[in-house]
Amino acid sequence: MTNTVSLDNDYPVIHASDDLFNRATGLIPAHSQTLAKGPTQYVNGVAPKYLVRGQGSRVWDADGNEYIDLVMGVGPVSLGYAWKPVDDAIRRQLADGISFSLVHPLEVQLAERLRRFIPNAEAVRYSKTGADVTSAAVRLARAYTGRDKVLCCGYHGWHDWYIGVTPRSAGVPEAVQALVHTFDYNDMTSVLAGLDNDTACVILEPLAFEMPRSGFLHELAAACHKAGALLIFDEMWTGFRLALGGAQELFEVTPDLACYSKAIANGMPLAVLTGRADVMRMLDDEVFFFTTFGGETLSLAAAMATLDEMERYQLPAHLAFQGQKLKAGYNRIAADLGLDSLTRCIGHPSRTMVVWEDHAGDPLLLKSLVQQELIRCGVLWSGFHNLCLAHSDEDIEYVLAAYSKALPLLKTAIERDSVAEALRGVPVQPVFRKTGNFNTRPAPAAVQVNGQVTPAKM
Repeated sequence: MTNTVSLDNDYPVIHASDDLFNRATGLIPAHSQTLAKGPTQYVNGVAPKYLVRGQGSRVWDADGNEYIDLVMGVGPVSLGYAWKPVDDAIRRQLADGISFSLVHPLEVQLAERLRRFIPNAEAVRYSKTGADVTSAAVRLARAYTGRDKVLCCGYHGWHDWYIGVTPRSAGVPEAVQALVHTFDYNDMTSVLAGLDNDTACVILEPLAFEMPRSGFLHELAAACHKAGALLIFDEMWTGFRLALGGAQELFEVTPDLACYSKAIANGMPLAVLTGRADVMRMLDDEVFFFTTFGGETLSLAAAMATLDEMERYQLPAHLAFQGQKLKAGYNRIAADLGLDSLTRCIGHPSRTMVVWEDHAGDPLLLKSLVQQELIRCGVLWSGFHNLCLAHSDEDIEYVLAAYSKALPLLKTAIERDSVAEALRGVPVQPVFRKTGNFNTRPAPAAVQVNGQVTPAKM
């Protein structure tokens, strides 16, 4: 019998998922097109591996088991699965065609809409994935400044310029790796250690889970301006969730370029590069960034409808309201159990994460046990709370009830030093994602900024 969302479930039967997994072994490297969706990020042996249907905040796996989804496609599903106004817009456009031999009016209409929402959107270009537009932004910055070096902080996709600073750098020439350095979020000292007169741009996620300290983003923008480097916001996660204009609207810092994807089209593949007109103008003739499917109309139609719904229902306020209840509720449950010194929920309410203190034990084992017990209760969870408009009051109350079942089991396992033994499958595996303090390289003892030689700040 398949599981529904219930606190009294047994662990789900996942025979169909495992069969598909076995068929994919050796055929699809890593079994997945997206690392965060793959089997290494879930307890192998307990968690479903394949989803076949979604509706609102719920999903169903290949075996028919139902879950409240706190992952939401790893971000793109901002309204909810099968959101009718968006799906209707896709169907209407589908009746007229998908890709055409000339430019489609939706390309203009959506750009005008984005210019209304996003502060720096003097000009707009489309592509399909976040890595496309972050890479285009870096190339554009290098062309505009005539410089080569990049400073980054966060995760920016799979292309050579970025992935070379991670442990998965095989295949990236050393010369490419040497051009990209990293800095620590909220740490201007680490920024200034690498910002010099060969820096083309500074690119960062303006908010991951740690809130920017007072003035940090403003100081960063001023430092980039002084050094003649462009400031790029990677707003894959913050776009349309923190505010309809993203982090640049919320924190009142306007970057030279900004990159969006995920939430914009409720699951359809679309990425957007926005920026200053004088910089973006180089895409006319000098910088090549064209792609056959950039103007694919189903995604553009979906984005138009998604933005309408976001504005109509005030999506950022809804996410913050529901997310704050979830964040506060988790921390209250942990405190009541005496676990608040071991685990807490952090981040902006619109997207939060459960973290484990260093002295709590192996964080991957702790996370795995909580994930295992939430899955048993019918909650799909990867350590984050990626909420959507469809997450209701009842959903939030239910997830907190599931935490109230899972965390006491975790406490007992910690006290008995039996967390690993309590797992019924292979625990979650580590990934390389890290937002700072790797591949950091200090500037020379003296750097030249705008023609003046000043000591490097360490």
